[in-house]
Amino acid sequence: MGIHVNDVKQWLFKTNSRMQEEKAYLTALDQAIGDGDHGINMARGFQEVAIKLEKTAYTDIGSLLQDTGMVLLSKVGGASGPLFGTAFMKAAMVCKGKTEATTADLGAALQEAVNGIKLRGKAEVGSKTMLDVWEPVAQYVQEHAEQLSWSALNDLARLSMEKTKEMEAKKGRAAYLGPRSVGHLDPGSVSTYYLMEALCTTMNRSGEPA
Repeated sequence: MGIHVNDVKQWLFKTNSRMQEEKAYLTALDQAIGDGDHGINMARGFQEVAIKLEKTAYTDIGSLLQDTGMVLLSKVGGASGPLFGTAFMKAAMVCKGKTEATTADLGAALQEAVNGIKLRGKAEVGSKTMLDVWEPVAQYVQEHAEQLSWSALNDLARLSMEKTKEMEAKKGRAAYLGPRSVGHLDPGSVSTYYLMEALCTTMNRSGEPA
């Protein structure tokens, strides 16, 4: 199943809608263990992405992802801007010049995004960060590229997010809480889940929620 430029656009529009809907929830999560501005930052950033995509005609996926990364880098505050921005800019390199991407291309792009997040954030899986969703998703897509189930991918992303609740934070402001960070979902993993949920819903051609 090919992933077209318009699919990527719709994915990011759906992501923006989710970030607007869940802005208060993400902020509440971040107030518990972080700076308290994650929801506001993500909603602002993806709103700016949507505005950029509405105004610009794209013929290749790489350019679209590159612009998305640049907008997030400049418009999202805190640690999330550089991390999400880097993820999209790294993914863009895999899709450079492509008008259509395969699921194998998607797997490679997600892996480059993971590599960028690791390099920028100095985190590993298990540190209670967005990486706890990004990496399992990237691995799943690479392993199942030939017969990818968007519904199963969505389930995996959600379960990966939920697992962060029982983790102790090792990075960011939450790390200062030590054991007290256990019992709280990581805000970055939740916003990453919304991103992946939007992807799965977009690519699940039936139009039903993934």
